[in-house]
Amino acid sequence: MVIDLNADLGEGFGIWRLGDDMALLDIVTSANIACGFHAGDPLTIRRTCAAAVDRGVMIGAQVSYRDLAGFGRREMEVDPEELCAEVLYQLAAVDGIARAMGGRVSYVKPHGALYNRICRDPEQADAVVEAVADYDRDLPLLTLPGSAVHEIAAREGVATVTEAFADRAYTPAGTLLPRRSPGAVLHDPAAVAARAVRMATARTVTAVDGSEVPVDARSICVHGDTPDAVLLARAVRDALIAAGVTLKAFT
Repeated sequence: MVIDLNADLGEGFGIWRLGDDMALLDIVTSANIACGFHAGDPLTIRRTCAAAVDRGVMIGAQVSYRDLAGFGRREMEVDPEELCAEVLYQLAAVDGIARAMGGRVSYVKPHGALYNRICRDPEQADAVVEAVADYDRDLPLLTLPGSAVHEIAAREGVATVTEAFADRAYTPAGTLLPRRSPGAVLHDPAAVAARAVRMATARTVTAVDGSEVPVDARSICVHGDTPDAVLLARAVRDALIAAGVTLKAFT
């Protein structure tokens, strides 16, 4: 059993710090680095990319709606051509900095509201896929199983990689419970770690109604902006290794 462990990093902005990126980079195998549209600034991106390269952690571009005030968690209506250009802009910026630090962007993961929107909206999904294809068709997109992105990306020759979320609640349909709903984000390290092991070994997760939902995932995400994110991530890593799971980046 082999699984990737990814986290959202580089989400500070200016003098404001969010999460402990350096500690999380010692735990995860892939880093979804904010590109400046929902969080992140050039210095934060540079430092996070450099630290990821030093640790051998794969770098992903975490592209988003242009929404600093809402942290990219507000769904937006954006013209497809404009959305394509904005994703391309973010991807090129982070990859340029990553290359200057001796690495490169290895995959793309949309953030927040954009991530959830393109799971069900073919028009916005097509815009994101087009941007990735325009920049580098060999970059895979990280998304949920059952996402609309899979079919669209396949048509364009862009690979997709499925992921599961250890610290998020699921609906019976296999989608993430909206963050505004009570219990949408899980905080207990033991519970989160146990969910991660089940995702990796049994390929299922218990939804909010008690039903079992299949999650055929190659990567597991733990968020970097939640309280005790480092504690949660370390608990997940330790539990996966104890269960005989090999942690390895999917790229």
